[in-house]
Amino acid sequence: MRLLLYYLTLLGSSYVISTYGPHQRAQMTGDILLGGLFPLHFGIASKDQDLAARPESTLCVRFNFRGFRWLQAMIFAIEEINNSSTLLPNITLGYRIFDTCNTVSKALEATLSFVAQNKIDSLSLDEFCNCTDHIPSTIAVVGAAGSAVSTAVANLLGLFYIPQISYASSSRLLSNKNQYKSFMRTIPTDEYQATAMADIIEYFQWNWVIAVASDDEYGRPGIEKFEKEMEERDICIHLNELISQYFEDHEIKALADRIENSTAKVIVVFASGPDVEPLIKEMVRRNITDRIWLASEAWAISSLVAKPEYLDVMAGTIGFALKAGRIPGFREFLQHVQPKKDSHNEFVREFWEETFNCYLEDSPRFQESENGSTSFRPLCSGEEDIASVETPYLDYKHLRISYNVYVAVYSIAQALQDILTCTPGRGLFANNSCADIKKMEAWQVLKQLRHLNYTNSMGEKMRFDENSDMEANYTIINWHRSTEDGSVVFEEVGYYNMHAKRGAKLFIDRTKILWNGYSTEVPFSNCSEDCEPGTRKGIIDSMPTCCFECTECSDGEYSNHKDASVCAKCPNNSWSNGNHTFCFLKEVEFLSWTEPFGIALAICAVLGVVLTAFVIGVFVRFRNTPIVKATNRELSYVLLFSLICCFSSSLIFIGEPQDWTCRLRQPAFGVSFVLCISCILVKTNRVLLVFEAKIPTSLHRKWWGLNLQFLLVFLCTFVQVMICVVWLYNAPPSSYQNHDIDEIIFITCNEGSVMALGFLIGYTCILAAICFFFAFKSRKLPENFTEAKFITFSMLIFFIVWISFIPAYFSTYGKFVSAVEVIAILASSFGMLACIFFNKPTLCEHESQDLENL
Repeated sequence: MRLLLYYLTLLGSSYVISTYGPHQRAQMTGDILLGGLFPLHFGIASKDQDLAARPESTLCVRFNFRGFRWLQAMIFAIEEINNSSTLLPNITLGYRIFDTCNTVSKALEATLSFVAQNKIDSLSLDEFCNCTDHIPSTIAVVGAAGSAVSTAVANLLGLFYIPQISYASSSRLLSNKNQYKSFMRTIPTDEYQATAMADIIEYFQWNWVIAVASDDEYGRPGIEKFEKEMEERDICIHLNELISQYFEDHEIKALADRIENSTAKVIVVFASGPDVEPLIKEMVRRNITDRIWLASEAWAISSLVAKPEYLDVMAGTIGFALKAGRIPGFREFLQHVQPKKDSHNEFVREFWEETFNCYLEDSPRFQESENGSTSFRPLCSGEEDIASVETPYLDYKHLRISYNVYVAVYSIAQALQDILTCTPGRGLFANNSCADIKKMEAWQVLKQLRHLNYTNSMGEKMRFDENSDMEANYTIINWHRSTEDGSVVFEEVGYYNMHAKRGAKLFIDRTKILWNGYSTEVPFSNCSEDCEPGTRKGIIDSMPTCCFECTECSDGEYSNHKDASVCAKCPNNSWSNGNHTFCFLKEVEFLSWTEPFGIALAICAVLGVVLTAFVIGVFVRFRNTPIVKATNRELSYVLLFSLICCFSSSLIFIGEPQDWTCRLRQPAFGVSFVLCISCILVKTNRVLLVFEAKIPTSLHRKWWGLNLQFLLVFLCTFVQVMICVVWLYNAPPSSYQNHDIDEIIFITCNEGSVMALGFLIGYTCILAAICFFFAFKSRKLPENFTEAKFITFSMLIFFIVWISFIPAYFSTYGKFVSAVEVIAILASSFGMLACIFFNKPTLCEHESQDLENL
């Protein structure tokens, strides 16, 4: 069984090695071996395998200069560590680095070689063969770049607990430690980048965008998180599209059509450079220049799309870039690469040929060109000056991914150093034991990496968090056109600190941003135009919430800023202006002493008091005359006093209502009128009895003496007083501000109980009706006795006034309610004063004597 397993493992190992020939790896032996996976090509040639013969290995196309620089960063770090006297002394690190061609299939081919070698070592097959010269196990892998590639590699390496440290895979799915047990990375997760993108869109007040994502494990989870962030901010995505570098031309054109026809001007792209390149080429071909691109870190500085010929369309792009780091000596290392000196790195030959557009003499592709199977290129010697050609390889001004590679290698070396210097009893393994660096396995290195915590040579703290991610921040860049040579310049315009407080994470210097390459004005990318102050956003049926129509605020509501979702209601004491942009204080109205109407009513009331006082003066002056005595002098004094009270009570209705005036005015009016009508009732009944009896008898004098008359007046008035007492006790009136009218506050009295007011007026009317009955009954008195007739007229006036008062009272509002009641009081009071005291009574002598005696 072991022989069979040995055979199968060797077969798998030999397959991997044979597939990757001398030109497909960079390899250096050492005591400890590190693996590397880098995208040295952007993709593979599209080839239909009809399986008529044994399938051939797919050809990788389009050399990636940046990917080669990343590979060089790993080699540089390993050589630097090997030359160090303090880090891993007497231990040499080796490496085996493969090209993933930015595809899962190529990456898995390379990963199989790592896994197969580790499996051979775990079988202890020394008894079957002489394995003294075999390649050591790969104890850790640096890579891969793309999240989709890393996901596939992580599934395979995780089975054997081989630590994998990616330098560019940012998919948030890879933080799942239950699924990707041995995956780690030196790049922040897209969880933060998606939030940062949404924050930027919110910062520039855009609410109508297009989202494009690569159809892989990088784009889909990233854009999904982005969608959630946008939903929380009430920002709408008009188009949500997937893209791939393997899309057919008609698919790219259809996508470009949808983008061109969209009203959204901001395009958020969560994709890699190779995936977004076909779309950008099509947009450049169509010369669509009125769009703003928001780039994820995977393509924000990609050499595939950051080209001068694309700047007419792409200038002004806002992108996320990783924080740049410094690698001392790396610049010189990059410049000293040469095919003859770097025999351990077979990728150097292809790099040289692509850089100088030539073929080396012993290159297989040179032989193919001679046979006519490839395009012709001149020969090159391998001694050319690498600095004389401008390529992304020598763009070392901002080392981002290269620095991540450098950190990944040093993290592995530091973990090995911790194993090397581990003190027994303080280790991380069973019983606090330490691993033996000469016999260690990959899972032990993984354990040590998870507890890694060190300070690098630049003074930076390095550690992996609970999700095996390394903390980092983003730099925000803006694509400018160089004024010198027209090349793309990545201008740093801000940063995003993912661990700062909410609201302080994003910083952008607007003065540095050039939109579309030249403008400083922030582009407009909203579904609808901003709603001006005084309006609010109204919903449009079957449209997203970001699309709205501007609706004018209702009366009494306002909005004082643009794009108000709702109109604020003005306070009770305020009202909105004509444009509904602010509220002004309402005008306060009541029956004032200073307004003409109030002055007129007050004058009439005072006139009534003066006239009544004049009548009292006349009565006092002629108190002993027969005519005054005949009118029941004492009762007339009470009647005249009650009329003064009636006129005076109307003055309480004028002026700003207060609680005390509201509680005083109706009882004062009611009691005054009842006292007045009671006096008239007693006078009328007295006159009727005198004339019906003809001669006043002693019985009449007994019952209709002065005391009895005053008693009846008191009893009638007492009933009204009790009505008022019950009213004031149970539902006392109070001052009340009436806001029913839009721009005016009417200060009125809330009567507390309309029923009580009805009882008060109703009781007064009942007495008036009885009085009217007796006065009407007295109409056949002698012709020269006219007082009863005028009392009848006064009661008729009273009824007419108060019957008219009821509908007028309930149909008016505000200060006019008080005015109506004042008019009613004054009219009825003047009617009684005029009819009773301003007529010309004529009595015969014996009739006057009878009345006087009674």
